[in-house]
Amino acid sequence: MSSHTEHTEARDDAQGGHLTESREGGAVAVADDPFADPGLPPHEPRRQDVDERAAKRSERTVAFLFTLSMLATVGFIVSYVAIPIDEIVFIWPFGHVSGLNFALGLTLGVALFCIGAGAIHWARTLMSDVEVAEERHAIEATPEVKAHVLEEFRKGGEESQIGRRKLVRNTLFGALALVPLSGVVLLRDLGPLPGTKLRHTAWKEGSLIINEATMQPLRPEDITVGSLTQAMPEGLDPHSEDFNVEIAKAAVMLVRLEPEDIKDERSADWGYEGILCYSKICTHIGCPATLYEQQTHHALCPCHQSTFDLSDGARVLFGPAGHPLPQLRIRANDEGFLEALGDFDEPTGPSFWERG
Repeated sequence: MSSHTEHTEARDDAQGGHLTESREGGAVAVADDPFADPGLPPHEPRRQDVDERAAKRSERTVAFLFTLSMLATVGFIVSYVAIPIDEIVFIWPFGHVSGLNFALGLTLGVALFCIGAGAIHWARTLMSDVEVAEERHAIEATPEVKAHVLEEFRKGGEESQIGRRKLVRNTLFGALALVPLSGVVLLRDLGPLPGTKLRHTAWKEGSLIINEATMQPLRPEDITVGSLTQAMPEGLDPHSEDFNVEIAKAAVMLVRLEPEDIKDERSADWGYEGILCYSKICTHIGCPATLYEQQTHHALCPCHQSTFDLSDGARVLFGPAGHPLPQLRIRANDEGFLEALGDFDEPTGPSFWERG
């Protein structure tokens, strides 16, 4: 029988749904999948499989990479602590760059790269490289499958030589244990904890009240009935680094009312000759509540329309604000300037979860 006839018969048998064998005797075809399955190539041992000295060299290489990762992680932490954030260095070919950013990027990159490179070299030279084909199975695991999985896991542990190659195992654990410290150290930028900073401002006894517009101390006669003046404590420098942090808590507004228009007795006692000093930071989300209605003595926050009655202890009349604007106790000193009798008796600005 000719080869053409043999090929035709093999094709006819395949179309009939039977497994057939080609002329070469190795490829198999079925009716639904007529393409020959080439099968798996014969396994060829690696040098490390037959030469223990080569395996030891690979083991030392993997351990070196994991150890280098540990050293790079330590370098990351040291760089973060030791290098000033504003230090600029020249590094060719990058030019002038932030020394801290360059050190952090380099050390973290080396730490992660060495773990990956070590794992790949371990897998390619020491772990078993025998290819195994398995049929797909249902998701449900039978007791037999579970036993098979556990056995395969045990066999994988043996083939990976993680128990035998203690140097690789121990350095891997060291690298994996240290590299997360890089992220833990970065949490430092979330702190320090505020402590009692939210409860205190730059105001203290004897602090002069400074007009924000003129930067001059205020006298009682500078504030007329029906007016609103924005002010801050003395000693704050608008050009200082922490000015915005401090003014966000210490900014105040002063209004002068006729004494008979002041409804709250304590509010009148804390003022001076009808001059009342309130925090201008809205107790909702911290916008400046300085839109003043002269006839009603109401202060309006432009962000969400919280409205405060300055003639009645700055209580909330409308809007989402949770509590009145804190009031600052004031007096006139011997030189005739308005000054504070101390800090606010409660935190200024928006509410926070631990506010008492």
